[in-house]
Amino acid sequence: MKKTLLICFCVVGFCLQAQTYSEKDFKQTVAQVNTAKTESEYETIFQKFSTFTSSKPSEKWEAYYYAALSAYLKAELQLKKTPSADVSNVSALAGKYAKGGLSDSKSNNAESDILFGLIALQKAQIKGAKDVKSNMDIASQMIAKAEAVTPENPRLAILKAKLAEMSGNKESAEKLFKKALTGLETKSTSSSAPSWGRQLIPSMN
Repeated sequence: MKKTLLICFCVVGFCLQAQTYSEKDFKQTVAQVNTAKTESEYETIFQKFSTFTSSKPSEKWEAYYYAALSAYLKAELQLKKTPSADVSNVSALAGKYAKGGLSDSKSNNAESDILFGLIALQKAQIKGAKDVKSNMDIASQMIAKAEAVTPENPRLAILKAKLAEMSGNKESAEKLFKKALTGLETKSTSSSAPSWGRQLIPSMN
């Protein structure tokens, strides 16, 4: 009996340790989003979050969200290097994971909507894109949804800046990027709130 109990305690202890390690690994991977500089780094981060979508025991939307984000940022980096690059497959992958996160009832809808809007603008930016207007309309819809919930969100300011930029309003875009940077420099009261965004501000790159 004592031997059986000992085995049970060992198994429970091992499971708790594994869960703690998984959460620690998840948080470390989230932090890597802000330090990644290369396509291969974003790809590695994406692969980790892709795995987390099935292994994370709760708040699965976060895994989908960051998987979508890492794919989106990888495509953004490719476009920055080569504006004519065909990133349609990577952008579509980002959209797929973003939708996966939105299906979770516990998702942070404002942050997910903002990311979905950014992905839509990215798709509109791809050379030869045929659905530019519809994707810009999607971005506008996501702005309206997020603004109703979190109007001072710095990533919302980035989305609005990118839409203004694509619409030819460079002055408005510049002001919005500055607003976003100010917002990102203010530490959020929520430890789980996303902190990325500087990668998309021209003055920071």
